[in-house]
Amino acid sequence: MDCAVMGHIYHNLGLLKRKVNLPVDKYSIMAMDYGAFDTSLSAAAGDDAALVAELRHAFIDSAKRQIDLLGRSRCDANWQYCCFRLKGLAASFGATEMMSLADEANAGAPGDPVVVRKLVKFLSQIEQGA
Repeated sequence: MDCAVMGHIYHNLGLLKRKVNLPVDKYSIMAMDYGAFDTSLSAAAGDDAALVAELRHAFIDSAKRQIDLLGRSRCDANWQYCCFRLKGLAASFGATEMMSLADEANAGAPGDPVVVRKLVKFLSQIEQGA
């Protein structure tokens, strides 16, 4: 994201916070809660249980694929690309913990097995919740 776009986001966040009398700081945007995974699924699918199951399955399949690619990445570019893809997937489904783990992976060294294990563990928890 370029600086102009981020500046616009921070500006709008500041305006919103001033309307509700909250302190304004430029890093608070990272602390926003996008909602729980199950809540996001329910909001997207409503009462349609089949659609919830299909969306959950699509998320799990995509996340498994990205985690596998992340685990096999050894160069900085591939590692970073997989981290960004994983974070984008997590953001689109409201999986805030996975977003944090993707950020942690991006900050770490390519091929870091610890963060890959954390991601696999998180995904298995989502699978068990199905």
